[in-house]
Amino acid sequence: MQKDKLNLPFTGITSFCRLPVCQDWDTLQADVAVLGVPFDMSTQCKPGTRYGPRGIREASAIYSLQDVGYYDHEFDEYFLENVRIVDCGDVDMIHMDPHRCLQNAYEAALELASKDVLLVVMGGDHAVPIPVVRALKQKGPFHVVQFDAHLDFVDERFGVREGHGNPMRRISEMTHVSGLSQIGIRGPGSSGRKDFDDARAYGSTIVGPREFRRIGVQNVVSKLPEGGRFYVTIDCDVLDPALAPGNGSPSPGGLDYYELTDTLRGIAARGEVIGFDFCEVAPMYDPFGVTSQVAARIILDFIGAIFLERKKKKMLR
Repeated sequence: MQKDKLNLPFTGITSFCRLPVCQDWDTLQADVAVLGVPFDMSTQCKPGTRYGPRGIREASAIYSLQDVGYYDHEFDEYFLENVRIVDCGDVDMIHMDPHRCLQNAYEAALELASKDVLLVVMGGDHAVPIPVVRALKQKGPFHVVQFDAHLDFVDERFGVREGHGNPMRRISEMTHVSGLSQIGIRGPGSSGRKDFDDARAYGSTIVGPREFRRIGVQNVVSKLPEGGRFYVTIDCDVLDPALAPGNGSPSPGGLDYYELTDTLRGIAARGEVIGFDFCEVAPMYDPFGVTSQVAARIILDFIGAIFLERKKKKMLR
């Protein structure tokens, strides 16, 4: 067997960034655990996000040349030096049983949360953060930052309380969540005026793209609690559909790549990020793979920003 390999993106088994896979979580030794939750039984429009984790992994293979390193000349940084990232595979899905699927996601997130790792989740539709945030109770209290085109604050609709229109309502009810910030919200969606009133009554900070561009990234970040702990949930439809067409609920007028990534860097500097997810990538609506590519890069960039900030803060102690 050849020991020294170039490891080109089109060879081998595609894990996230072609990084090591850990199937026996009892032996997990890592700083970051990447977990796929290919669940899309709660979509109200076009399904297909069950293929999101696979699509993101395939797109991420372009970043598999680890001997080059993850160098970004705009910041003059190697932003993933000595960070151990492991792909922990996918949560098992049971067809026709959404409750069992979400319970499986909860149990997987709970187990990985006990390993003292940064949990990075690839959805799946936007119901996925409900069991994930629920499983992070022992890491609370923390503030949840949502990037999304839609408010996702529906309480109940025809008996459905844990679908992709409900995550922020359910998360707001969790006692270990100290507050919400909802960024990128725009246009008509599943939430009506009462949902917005309820979110504001809860204390949520809601920033639409027009306000975002008027006040700028730094002023958006300054609205978040300084020195706090954060969980970040990203629905890919927060991005303009010209940049991320591969999702089931595209909405014109979204953020661009730098608006999102610069804000994520600001969050990493603002406090401690304990975990994040990237949801709603549906590769079949994107034949050129742009959305999966963008998602993979944002995930990688955000991990890098989190650990650069941890390194800076450690040096200041």
